Amino acid sequence: MPARPTARRSLLLTLGALTTVGLAAAGCGSDSLSGGGSSSSTTTSSAPAVSADAALTAMLPQSVQDSGTLRVGTNAEYAPNEFLEGNTIKGMDIDVMNAVGAKLGVTVEYSNASFDSLITGVSGNRYDAAISSFTINEARKQQVNMVQYYNAGTQWATKAGNPEGVDPADACGKTVSVQTGTTQSDDDLPAKQEACTAAGKPAIQVLSFDSQQDATNALVQGRVQAMLADSPIAAYAVQQTEGLELVGEIYDAAPYGIVVAKEQTGTADAISQALQEIADDGSYAAALANWGAEDGAVTEFPVNP
Repeated sequence: MPARPTARRSLLLTLGALTTVGLAAAGCGSDSLSGGGSSSSTTTSSAPAVSADAALTAMLPQSVQDSGTLRVGTNAEYAPNEFLEGNTIKGMDIDVMNAVGAKLGVTVEYSNASFDSLITGVSGNRYDAAISSFTINEARKQQVNMVQYYNAGTQWATKAGNPEGVDPADACGKTVSVQTGTTQSDDDLPAKQEACTAAGKPAIQVLSFDSQQDATNALVQGRVQAMLADSPIAAYAVQQTEGLELVGEIYDAAPYGIVVAKEQTGTADAISQALQEIADDGSYAAALANWGAEDGAVTEFPVNP
């Protein structure tokens, strides 16, 4: 994960353990959390209207065609890609997936769950797909299919002015925060820790959190000296949180992928083709533009690149 100078907003939002959001196939339906009598709200988008492609619908499992619903898992704690604002789920990934759902001719129904449960949820048929800033890597491709849709790197953040003198290229002895299960947690930091040890320097101390909000809050509270995340996430954290700044350059850029079960090759191919079609009609670019994320746009949407 598959990388805020004003008052905080979404960073301190509360996340429910498991909540479901249904969005209409037209791409602008209810995006409020379901539950006891709560009223629904709708969002509007500047994106072009997306028309369903019947040929793509026919590629989906019969159960999805019969229900008209694509069950999608996400972890809404990674603003601006996927996050909760009150009872509303928002984000770049959500806008992209809504446009894909519209092209597939189905309603997208989101389940909000922990990040590290999403791949097993797809493999276990709890979800038909998952979108949650998953960086495509070989380990994940061994478990599931991944459909490329975006490109992001890793970025570090510190308190404004970098008072602890954190150098992302040599952070030995520093304490950093990160979200559990991300590329930064599982790959980047362990490699940096090994490099520190091999050079005879103190290892990087890592505080890992289930939510990105908590990882960012640890930096704000002074519990760590730096935080690292996917580049759009770190940039949004700095934008939305007073007293933080980005440090160093973006590195290790890699594609994000929509997760589909290994055996569901038809669904993966349908999503790939739907992404190409929404790129062609402008809906993809509009979804990214809603969040200032145009720099990570891709032009090809292969399965398991």
